[in-house]
Amino acid sequence: MPAALARKLRLHDYFALAFGTMIGTGWLVLMDDWLGRGGPAGAALAFAIGGVILLPVGYVYGQWVKRLPDAAGEAAYTAQVFPPIVSYFTGWMMLLAYFIVCPWEAVAIGKIAAYIFPSLDSFELYRVAGQPVFLPRLILGIALTLLLATINYRGIRLSANFQKAMSSAVLLIFVALVAISAVRGTPANFHPAFHATPFLSILLTLQIVPYFMTGFESVPKYAEESNPDFRPKSYMQAIGLALGVGAFFYALCILAVGYIAPWQSLVGKRFATAIAFEHGLGKHWPVQLILVMALFGLFQCFNGNFAASTRLLFAYARRGTVSPAFATIHEKFATPSTAVIGVTAATLIALLLGDAILVPVTEVGSMASALGWLAACLSFWLVEGRRQDDHSESEARSGRRLPRVATRAITAAGICVSLLLLLMKLVPTFPGHFTTAEWIALTIWLLLGAILHRRPQLPT
Repeated sequence: MPAALARKLRLHDYFALAFGTMIGTGWLVLMDDWLGRGGPAGAALAFAIGGVILLPVGYVYGQWVKRLPDAAGEAAYTAQVFPPIVSYFTGWMMLLAYFIVCPWEAVAIGKIAAYIFPSLDSFELYRVAGQPVFLPRLILGIALTLLLATINYRGIRLSANFQKAMSSAVLLIFVALVAISAVRGTPANFHPAFHATPFLSILLTLQIVPYFMTGFESVPKYAEESNPDFRPKSYMQAIGLALGVGAFFYALCILAVGYIAPWQSLVGKRFATAIAFEHGLGKHWPVQLILVMALFGLFQCFNGNFAASTRLLFAYARRGTVSPAFATIHEKFATPSTAVIGVTAATLIALLLGDAILVPVTEVGSMASALGWLAACLSFWLVEGRRQDDHSESEARSGRRLPRVATRAITAAGICVSLLLLLMKLVPTFPGHFTTAEWIALTIWLLLGAILHRRPQLPT
């Protein structure tokens, strides 16, 4: 059995994995919610601002992965300065941020397919929170989950190639749709540009931005699988590219939808993006193009989050904080095979909840991401505070790294941004804070983490 994971990844692989983890089907499935929160200008500005203010967080992750290339990510970083229990639950929350997307996308494929083939909304099995679960849609979600599990089980190279193909297709179709909107749209459709006041419109959308921007920090989770010739500074390049392109994608997509059709008519409509282009052109073929793009986006987002989840689970098992069985590496494929099976099983179980998980998942995932970012930045701040050696200062003077003062300032900005995003979900005085459903989901995840954490501590 090999002692390590296969080392296959290069810069373009890291970008595809990170970008694909960020861009799924939210721009189609939840566009009406985004427009309802902020209007076209408010929502687009929120994503653009989100991309900019997350740059300090991306910088911190880029520094961490160069110093500590560990698939455990946030758990490994916090372990440098905090007690083991803090490290464990920080990692456990970040695992939630990735894993929770897997059943979300497995449910979304049935939702998209039913839009094309309404007959899929038949054979109701049961209801969850008033939402029906249909057998054909459930079968589609199960089939997609098993497909991606097989891809990830058989090797990181296969997974990365799949990711690059999906990301390329998404970006090509995206460019085509933006061009169509620019030619056929009109500025009059933007009015009013904001749903409420500009500040409130941006704030309400900014609260859910962390969930949809989660992915740039997935790069360190594959740090142990980089090609032997991979340069450490390229980690930062992959993170920066993913953040920039991801924020640009979301902002421009919102503007394209608001430009081609009156946005207020889209609020509360399922698949508002597709409806906007159909109304704007008066033809049905744009809908088909958008749904194809959505399927590619779904595949890449599901695959990216699935891969990141398996690496985190594998790394935690290797650290002894969950069952060591999940640390198994496949003899032939050099993949975390047992972790792949574990994430697959958990996804299939969560998939049974159906459409009821879509909105709560967005909220809880957004909070979990912000918490992980805060922990990484705070840990880096504390570690940097200990670095007083002349060697690091000589590196700064030579231009190989930023001066210590600049590094501390950027890290402080990352702490402030992450803390603000976290508080916006937890503090009741902020609009759009956690509801009872989100608190229940969070409590269940923490209890599950506590149960799994105790198991390795039992005497054998």
